[in-house]
Amino acid sequence: METPSDSEQRQPTYPLLRIMGSNAFLLSVIYLILGISVEAVRRVYPTRFVQRLSLSLDSLPARALEFLGWMEPLRAKYLNGQIPDYQVRLIFGVTTVVIIFLLAFAVGLLVGSLRGYMERRALKKHSQRRPG
Repeated sequence: METPSDSEQRQPTYPLLRIMGSNAFLLSVIYLILGISVEAVRRVYPTRFVQRLSLSLDSLPARALEFLGWMEPLRAKYLNGQIPDYQVRLIFGVTTVVIIFLLAFAVGLLVGSLRGYMERRALKKHSQRRPG
């Protein structure tokens, strides 16, 4: 009789963690590609729609930085010419990637907790039905 190999028997230790990480990575890549594309189009063909899209993409990291109290110093340095435009974009991009990862892990933990609760509840119901 054939036995499955060790690699086939082993389950990933934290499959939910792997899924959360890969989803967050994918969303981050999509956001960054979209941001770079919008910024490139904004510089070449600055329509009202593209400018609004750029502002909407910037609103999430701007609010997060505002919440942390880091937006005012960043704004002051940018307006004084101490920080170039690309560094502000880089800071906004990194901030957004961090937010995406935090949200992905928070949602994953919530879903994992709910799943564990439902499994425990189902086991409890199943064990109560059995005569013991």
